[in-house]
Amino acid sequence: MTKIFKFALLLLFSVTLFTACSDDNSENPVITTPTTFHLNTPALAANGVYDLANSKSVQLTCTQPNYGFPAVTKYTVMVGTKADMSDEKAMSTTFTTAKMDVDAAELANVLTELFVKQGYDEKQFPLDVPVYIRLVAVQTTADSRMIEGTQITSNIITLNKVHLLYTLPPVELPKNLYITGNFNKWSWDTALQMIPLHSAPNTFWHLVYIGGQGNDAGIKFNTEKTWSNNAAAGYDQIKINPASEKGADIINANGNIASSKPGWYLMIVECVVEGRDVKYNVTFNAPKVYLQGLATASGKWDLVDENLFEVPATADGEFISPALSHAVSGGPKDSDPGVRICVKVFDADWWKSEFIVYNGKIAYRGAGGDQTPRVAGAVGQKVHLNFTTETGEIK
Repeated sequence: MTKIFKFALLLLFSVTLFTACSDDNSENPVITTPTTFHLNTPALAANGVYDLANSKSVQLTCTQPNYGFPAVTKYTVMVGTKADMSDEKAMSTTFTTAKMDVDAAELANVLTELFVKQGYDEKQFPLDVPVYIRLVAVQTTADSRMIEGTQITSNIITLNKVHLLYTLPPVELPKNLYITGNFNKWSWDTALQMIPLHSAPNTFWHLVYIGGQGNDAGIKFNTEKTWSNNAAAGYDQIKINPASEKGADIINANGNIASSKPGWYLMIVECVVEGRDVKYNVTFNAPKVYLQGLATASGKWDLVDENLFEVPATADGEFISPALSHAVSGGPKDSDPGVRICVKVFDADWWKSEFIVYNGKIAYRGAGGDQTPRVAGAVGQKVHLNFTTETGEIK
């Protein structure tokens, strides 16, 4: 009898549990894939003027897509200058309600970018143009992840007359350039900072070893020490100066700037603005480094071959100067001779690309003033420079 009672009780519990589970499942919402999504046309769209420079926002409203239940929805505003939306661009600000106050300044920036891409320049603004808008809606989870299969695009509306001023800020030329490559195992931590040519802030130079073997051959450069934010410039992003002494050596290796004759180059980058883009005109010259001034055999300031440094064969090798022919004193004054070194960049005076050695490091003049204190040198000493590690000695 006891066994029969226990079996009946277990059967009753199982039926109750099954019923509870069935009830829970029936109460879970079922996502319906929406088939229509309507963006309302604003009252001013046909005959009104949207003056974005003197407006705070443009109001849009829509009906939420029918997901089968009230759902958390993200709305992205898509803007175009063509009726077929073939040039549409997403605005960065998104919304979670069916009533949206679209920031007028952001809308003006997006539209200006679109017209500039079509070839308009600042002189052609202001414009009075039709603007086309549609929304993209997608259901999201509580932590803002998009739910697959729930995205839908609305109809297109037209704002017949939008008064648009040119809103884009001036394009800024880079203040810094950094080189990485197989010479330093592609590490931005040890990237070379290019040196500004004195009195020419848009021109940078550096000695760099450019390899040409393997999938990771060559170099790239960027305005920051990172792969993100700004895309690093490789072979396809530069224009090689046809007057380069060594330009014929430079090749494309998987998008990198590489060389058919691996070795050292004096790399010079000129930055110019074309439209809304910064372009890089690059010169690849022989890696000529000169001992300069009173320490040389002639004691003069001419750039002559007898004052050239020996060029190493490897990326970690040292450039070595001729032996100092005359002793030069150091000191805090500009008139103190010191050991002076330079490269030649185009037709600029030698001192605009000079450098010296301080405390075991190469110190570049760059855009700064005359480098003091001067560094002394004795007869017979040589200058040793490593441009990969930016180190140097006079010994």
